[in-house]
Amino acid sequence: MSSPDLVELLRTTGTRDGRLVHLEQIPARPGRTAAWPEWADADVVAGYRRSGVEQPWTHQVQAADAAWHGRHTVIATGTGSGKSLAAWLPVLSAVRAGAAQAASPDGGSIGSYTRRPSTLYLSPTKALAADQLAGLHRLLAAARLRSVRVTTCDGDTPLTERDWARDHADVVLSNPDFLHFSMLPGHRRWQRLLRGLRYVVVDECHAYRGVLGAHVALVLRRLLRLAEHYGATPTVICASATTAEPALTASRLVGVPEEDVVAVTDDAAPAGRRSIALWQPALATGWARSWPGEGVDLTATGPDSEALEDGPRRSATSEAAALLADLVSAGARTLVFVRSRYGAEVIAEQTRRHLREVDGELAARVAAYRGGYLPEERRELERALRSGDLLALATTNALELGVDVAGLDAVIIAGWPGTRVSMWQQAGRAGRAGADGVAVLVASEDPLDGFLVHHPEAIFGSGVEATTFDPANPYVLAPHLCAAAGELPLTAPDLARFGLPDEALLAELARRGLLRRRPNGWFWNFARPERPQDLTDLRGGEARPVQVVEIGTGSVLGTVDGARADATVFPGAVYVHQGRTFVVDALEDEVALVHEDTELAHRTKARSTSSVRIMSTRSQEEWRAGAATVTWSFGDVEVTSHVTGYDKRRLPGMDIIGSYPLEMPERVLRTTAVWWTLSAEACEAAGVGKDALPGALHAAEHASIGLLPLLATCDRWDIGGLSTAVHPQTGQPTVFVHDGYPGGAGFAERGYRAAAQWLQATLDAITACACADGCPSCVQSPKCGNGNSPLDKQGAVKLLRLLLASAG
Repeated sequence: MSSPDLVELLRTTGTRDGRLVHLEQIPARPGRTAAWPEWADADVVAGYRRSGVEQPWTHQVQAADAAWHGRHTVIATGTGSGKSLAAWLPVLSAVRAGAAQAASPDGGSIGSYTRRPSTLYLSPTKALAADQLAGLHRLLAAARLRSVRVTTCDGDTPLTERDWARDHADVVLSNPDFLHFSMLPGHRRWQRLLRGLRYVVVDECHAYRGVLGAHVALVLRRLLRLAEHYGATPTVICASATTAEPALTASRLVGVPEEDVVAVTDDAAPAGRRSIALWQPALATGWARSWPGEGVDLTATGPDSEALEDGPRRSATSEAAALLADLVSAGARTLVFVRSRYGAEVIAEQTRRHLREVDGELAARVAAYRGGYLPEERRELERALRSGDLLALATTNALELGVDVAGLDAVIIAGWPGTRVSMWQQAGRAGRAGADGVAVLVASEDPLDGFLVHHPEAIFGSGVEATTFDPANPYVLAPHLCAAAGELPLTAPDLARFGLPDEALLAELARRGLLRRRPNGWFWNFARPERPQDLTDLRGGEARPVQVVEIGTGSVLGTVDGARADATVFPGAVYVHQGRTFVVDALEDEVALVHEDTELAHRTKARSTSSVRIMSTRSQEEWRAGAATVTWSFGDVEVTSHVTGYDKRRLPGMDIIGSYPLEMPERVLRTTAVWWTLSAEACEAAGVGKDALPGALHAAEHASIGLLPLLATCDRWDIGGLSTAVHPQTGQPTVFVHDGYPGGAGFAERGYRAAAQWLQATLDAITACACADGCPSCVQSPKCGNGNSPLDKQGAVKLLRLLLASAG
């Protein structure tokens, strides 16, 4: 079915009752091709041609040529624009050239073999590496090249296959975690690969943001340091979604000046017409329709377009399921992106229920896809979607990255994904390879979503975000310096590589007994019981994954993140896996035991509480403005979350039919925070009374979290917060902003040190926003656990002015 038919379907179903709020249409564009580079290997080119690539796009040639000539390169173009070719063309050509040299009369030495050009490919997920490996095998088969040796190597790879990769592979596909925990600490066993390392390919580099981005940047610097130790000077090729400042992002990942990176951003791939619908769910049953019907001007703005609600509306998951059923009935191959694993299962289940009323065979062609499935399950789902056996998948952002599921007609995004980068990545999965595509953004219950669908300029009139991270953050840098010292002693030239202005941090690590200073460098203290690479986890997690095991068979159904297990697989919880429903009998020893129950007419949802406890105050200041005193503090806190019970909710309306207590352990995050307090009397004198105070504090907290990344070079997902009208320890109105990582990551401390600048930026952002009561541009948050309620924008402005006046 063609995309114009899908657009008409959306117009017909959505305009009548006001669900289709805005339709943005991006016109098609032709592709621009270039000749194959002269240096490209003839057999590799022939393989591409046999695969249907007669000529490359100009951006592919530009990026490949820069990489071939030894320039660090970032290619930041749209989804489905063929970024992989820009990397694999120079990589495979280099391997072929090295093989030809080895076969020459002068190439028979052991040295020439160990210097054979090699490549290390890094992806943020194992699934993407497996997908790239499959694509490479297809290309090499088309090129009739059996001499190029490629393989994956990660934490799941058997030891015998790791040995083969170390000894023979030309291209190793892996991930930063494997480098950190295995390859770099054991670099002497990998010296053949490192000695010949010609290229490092960093795929989907925009995924490395915040603390994860800082970790990956330092892993890459450790890798390049070891490669240089073995005599190699590899070129880094970064592939990214369209983001702001891609050259700066790549330069900070690699640790080189921005001018040393070639950024290729002019997307020359053809694109079909892309239609993006902004959609609000239908009114809940029993509410009259109040939106205009036929003939509504979807581009009009005015008072009517500001109304975010005219009655309770269906949930985004229910609306997405109904839309998906319509699209599947029309024959459209569709992906639905949803924020949670549970949401993916719910949408798939509800869609199958809708389709069974129409065509039972169609219902069998809808499935869920999410993290926690076993690898073989995910590979089979990907295969079935590519082949057409499946028409639709409901997925988390597990399929947002570049796994090849080309040929999709439509994408549904159930709830704002958090950033415009993610939105365009998800929408771009429809209509890949130059075909027309349709994407629908369905607003969730969060006011942020409602604001965006009624203000399309906030999506389409703004550029994409930059990828932010800070490799110089000492909380992240210190353990990587220890790991680097364990690999090779740190010396004076390494200071610049790791962004150190002097030896002060190394001296502090030595004072703590982690490093030892010797005349020829800084060494890891091997008398310590731990390995240096175990001092940090790139992903910032502490809890191990929980396996979900069926009691009757003993089979492992999947896994759940350890940090989320209490809220998802508690005793009595309903666990949904590919449409099958299970009940959790027990959760213990990192295993959830479940049994299948096919007659369940309900689902479950956990109830929890959270609190912040001040453990120690490292630094504190008192500010005064007249009679008001503001206490501005930085220190160590415990953020406690506790699952206290759960609700049973009847299908399909999810009405609560029972609430049950749970005895679950408290989960404690020990981290650092910045907080401020002032008296309720001072708030009242500033014009913020008792009733308005919770909303004013909450709004100020949100805006502060949103602005801290400007100063701390973090991501708002790296930090959290809490506000309360009376904190049990301070006895006063208090706002906390805390790091979201064990032990802290330095973000809250930077906020404390730059207090006046931070508060001024926060106040400026709120007052510059033209909205009356608060919106995502000022005080609403996409990650608020309280549904952005209560919020009082004007009260927040009064409090922030009081704070700034006291800061003087």
